Amino acid sequence: MKGINYLFVLFLVAIALGSCSGNKTANKVKDSDSLEAGKNAIPDSTVYGVCGDGTAMHTLQLVTDAGDTLTYLMLEEESNENPVVGGLLAGDRLAVVGYKNADKELIVNKVVNLTTLLGKWMSIDKNFEIQEGGVVKSNVKAETNPWTSWKIYNCQLLLNKDTFNIDELGADSLYLENEQGIFTYKRQK
Repeated sequence: MKGINYLFVLFLVAIALGSCSGNKTANKVKDSDSLEAGKNAIPDSTVYGVCGDGTAMHTLQLVTDAGDTLTYLMLEEESNENPVVGGLLAGDRLAVVGYKNADKELIVNKVVNLTTLLGKWMSIDKNFEIQEGGVVKSNVKAETNPWTSWKIYNCQLLLNKDTFNIDELGADSLYLENEQGIFTYKRQK
């Protein structure tokens, strides 16, 4: 019995060490299976709201859907990776993942501008429109697996059951990445 408990503790330590693996972002999700509902699911920590007038170069003011006003700090990371995709404009709808530091300040991990994400996107093999309310409309009738729904989960984009990191989101470009590669889309006018 003692040996079984020892093996169980070793198993838990191996899982904990494996999940850390040097990543600074605690909310990074690796594949779509981990997003499925169940006892092992990673809870969605995304906060939704509107970008407030108090947003500045290193601070984000978010008026949440619950009506609270939160101020997040946007720290310069060693990687120089901008945590904001899609820009920050007062009045735009945002999805934010962050954490509290030791001083109880809110720190941004990732911000996705949902207002910028909405619209028609196209590539060589995909032509779709991301609409409000989680709807995706495919503009190609012959597409074999068209995306029909979307949502943000821990600041990752879920299109049906496909999970993507949003690497870049601009006025006319969208770069999505998952284990299968990087996918580039341009905005259709």
